[in-house]
Amino acid sequence: MKNPLSTLKSLVQILNDGHEGFKKAAEDIKDTELKTLFSKFSLQRKKFAGELETELRSLGEKDPQNEGTTYAGTAHRVWIDLKAAVLGNDSHAVLAEAERGEDVAVQAYKDAIADENLTASLRSIITRQAAEVKATHDEVKKLRDAVAR
Repeated sequence: MKNPLSTLKSLVQILNDGHEGFKKAAEDIKDTELKTLFSKFSLQRKKFAGELETELRSLGEKDPQNEGTTYAGTAHRVWIDLKAAVLGNDSHAVLAEAERGEDVAVQAYKDAIADENLTASLRSIITRQAAEVKATHDEVKKLRDAVAR
C-alpha cells in the first residue's frame, strides 16, 4: 500500500525532470515551432509540479522534492539522452527522446491514479494532470512520426 505523500513526491520529481528537459530542448533546438512547443510543455510541467507541491505542503511536507524514486531516476536518464539528441539538433531524435520521457510520465500518472490512498481532491488533480500529460505525449509522438516521414 503506497503512501499518498510518496505518490505525490514521485510525480513532482518526474514533472521537474520534464520541465528541465523540455526547457533545455527549447533552448537548444533550432526549429522554431519545436522551440515554442517545448517551451509550452516546460511551463506546463512547472505548473503541475507547483500544484502538487502545494498539496504536499498542505499535507505537512516541508520539502516536497527531497526523495528519489525509480521513476525519477528513469526520467532523469531519458532527459539526459534528450539533451544529447538536442546537441545533435536532429528533430526526429529529440522528439523520440522526448516521447520516451513522456512514456515514463504517463506510466507514473497511471500508477498514481491507482493509489487507493489518495483523497478525492488529490485524485481529481492527478486525473486532470494525467489527461494533459497524455495529450502532450500523444502530440510529441504525432510530431515524431510526422518528422520521420
